[in-house]
Formats: sequence, structure tokens, C-alpha cells
Amino acid sequence: MKSLLIKNARVLVTMDENRRELKDGALYAVDGVIKAVGPADELPQDADTMLDLRDHIVLPGLVNTHHHLYQSLTRTFAQDEPLFPWLQSLYPVWSHLTPEAIKVSAQVGIAELLLSGCTTTSDHLYLFPNGSRLDDSIEGAMEMGIRFHATRGSMSVGEGDGGLPPDSLVENEAAILKDSQRLIETYHDASEGSRLRIALAPCSPFSVSQDLMRESAVLARSMGVGLHTHLAENVEDIAFSKEKFGLTPGEYAQELGWIGDDVWHAHCVQLNPDEISLFARSGTGVAHCPCSNMRLGSGIAPVREMYDAGVKVGLGVDGSASNDSGHLLAEARQAMLLQRVKHGARGMKIREAIEVATVGGARVLSRNDVGILAPGYQADFAAFKLDPLYHSGAELDPVAGLMLCTPANANYTAVGGELLVKEGKITRLDMQPLLQKHRNIAVDLANKA
Repeated sequence: MKSLLIKNARVLVTMDENRRELKDGALYAVDGVIKAVGPADELPQDADTMLDLRDHIVLPGLVNTHHHLYQSLTRTFAQDEPLFPWLQSLYPVWSHLTPEAIKVSAQVGIAELLLSGCTTTSDHLYLFPNGSRLDDSIEGAMEMGIRFHATRGSMSVGEGDGGLPPDSLVENEAAILKDSQRLIETYHDASEGSRLRIALAPCSPFSVSQDLMRESAVLARSMGVGLHTHLAENVEDIAFSKEKFGLTPGEYAQELGWIGDDVWHAHCVQLNPDEISLFARSGTGVAHCPCSNMRLGSGIAPVREMYDAGVKVGLGVDGSASNDSGHLLAEARQAMLLQRVKHGARGMKIREAIEVATVGGARVLSRNDVGILAPGYQADFAAFKLDPLYHSGAELDPVAGLMLCTPANANYTAVGGELLVKEGKITRLDMQPLLQKHRNIAVDLANKA
């Protein structure tokens, strides 16, 4: 058995049911599972791995509920476009992706997440040109060590049939379902502490058929996996849904069976009060992506209203081409500030934003083993060192300083007790050769564009 002890944390934020924050806090774990959390002098004093985290704030590992890791290759494209023109600008670029590009971009995106304190991430891959497969991003993620929810995305309705993507990037629906089943059978691990789960994720109402949505839901539920898609992202999305289906996005989701505690939708910027109530009653989750929504001018999601109604809400950094950053702590800060723009200074409190970024995201992904630092949970944590410059003066409440001051990178990030970030460095891979590959692929894509 391998043991881990972290001790003397300036503050250890548990996010347990009492929302305890422990000064001089400590955590003891064995074989990746937390055995005890409390004051440092009350826990074991010896372990195989020991970290003295004085001057650190320790949080549960952050949970990212929506991403497109491949988009790290196309940052800064279509800089001033809303959603639909942005997508139409990028589809031709993404048509040149290869299996190597998918794997390399996944690893760079995951490194960025780990350095921001993220320990669990979802990824939505919905196009597969040039022999690319979801297996490519899975391989990259497993080498990085993060907890990975790989969602098998798809597009089946191209421009020729009234959809948004070019016909060259859509797939046959029977082939989509067959590959979806293969991926679940090959990779999905539903066990507690799993580092790899699969979900099915037809891309959006404007790129897949209603039949594919229904059949994907049937397949997912028969095999015990989750469902994910984009929904109600902006006003054009609403207009498309009403014109094409005669339904609002929430009504569309309900008609197709896409509500329930096994479903989470990305964005939901334009949900109305009835749809919020529907999501709350049904246990449907939402991945809130504030930076992406601002970058594309999509609007301010009604997160305060969702939160108060009891909707499960987590955070998503979204693709690095519509956010251009994968820093989840910065995303939590932005979520808090954006709700204050809409609702005033009390629109979202510090601890509410931390909750959405941790236990909220875990609930959205239907995980009851992460997001909290308490006995029985996985030893997933992020430790942020209080910077002498950027956090100087935040002595009144250093946890609030972590959210209100300049967003910090994690000094340590652990998954199942394994340090994937140590003293600010990725531990499993040599990042310089990886980044050189990433830059070369990005340049090649830009040239082909």
C-alpha cells in the first residue's frame, strides 16, 4: 500500500457537507483514497510521500465538464465572429486534423488543465477526418493520467441537408452508432475511482438528426453511459431550433428524451425559466462556459437562476479556439464575475464559484467519488502557493484571494494521490518535445487554412 500525507496547508478547503475550511489542514490517503482529513496534529505523521504545504491553499481537484481539446491547435482563429460564422470558418481548418494531431492536442490541452488544478475533464470530439478516432485522444489522456470522460461526438447532417457543417465532415449514422458501441465496450469503466469513462455526444441540433439523438439516447442508456450535447448557446441557436423543429431547445431536448440525471448540456445561455425548472426537476446538468460565451458574444447564462432552482451546474473551459485558454481556476473566477455583472455584487459568492468548479462539476458528470476532500473520496487535489506579489495583502481571506487576485497555476496537482504536477511542472511527459510537435501541427493547419 502506498500512502500520502499533505500537511500544514495554510487552508485546506474540503467542500464536504459542512463546507469545512481547515487552517493548518492535512490529508492522509492510502492507495489513492482519502482516509482522513483534519488538523495536521491529529493525522498520521508519516507516509511514503509527504508534502509540507504551508503557504498553499488546497482545493479538491477542479472538474471540467466541457472541452474540445483538439481546438488548442487553432487558438486565435476567427477572432471577431459569433458562433455560426466562427464554426463555418473553422470547419475547413479542422478537416486537416490527423490522428497525431488529435493525440498531441489532447495532451497539450490536458497539461494546461492540470497546471490550473483540474483533475477530471470531459472532452467532446465530434469530427474524425483522415482516419482520426476517439481512441487517439483517449491514448493521449491516459498517458497524462487525468480522469477522462471521453465523449463520442458526431455530426450527421451537413450543408446539403440543411445543417451547418460541410458534407465532407459528417458521418453515416449507422457507423456512428456502431463505433459508439465499440468505444463503450472497449473503454468505459464505471467503477469507483475510474480514470476513463465514455459518454455519447451528438454535437448539436444544427448538425445531427433527431433520429440520431433518439438512437444515441437509447444506446447510452442500454449500456449505462451518459449523454452530452450543445444546447441553447445563443440567439441564433434558438432561432434555428424554432424554425427547424418548432420547439425551443429545452422542449427539443425533452421531446427526444435528452433530460435526466444521465444528461448534461453545454452552454444553456438562452434557457428560459420553464426550461430551468425542467432541468431542475429532472436532474439534468449544465456545463457553464463563461469565457467562451463572452468570446463569441453569446450572452450571459442564467447561472444564478439555475443554481437557485437546484440545477446541477459545473464549469467548462470549452474549446481553446473559442476561449483560447484552458485555465479552470480562471474560468471559475470569470463565472463569478460574470454573474455579478448581471445580478450585482452578490450575484455569485466566492465559495459558490468554488463549489461549481469542484463538487458541482462532479455531480454534472455523475461522479460521487471526486470533488470533495473527505474520507472515502479519491485523493484528487490541487495546491496553489500564495504568491508573494499577487496575493500580498489577501491575509484576511486567502481562499478568497485565490479567486479574486491574479489566477494562479497549481504548484501541485494530484489524481488518486499521484502527483501529476509537482512544483509547477508536469511529471509524466517531457513537455518541450510535445510543445514543439504541437506548434508544428498548428503552423501546418494555419498554412493549409
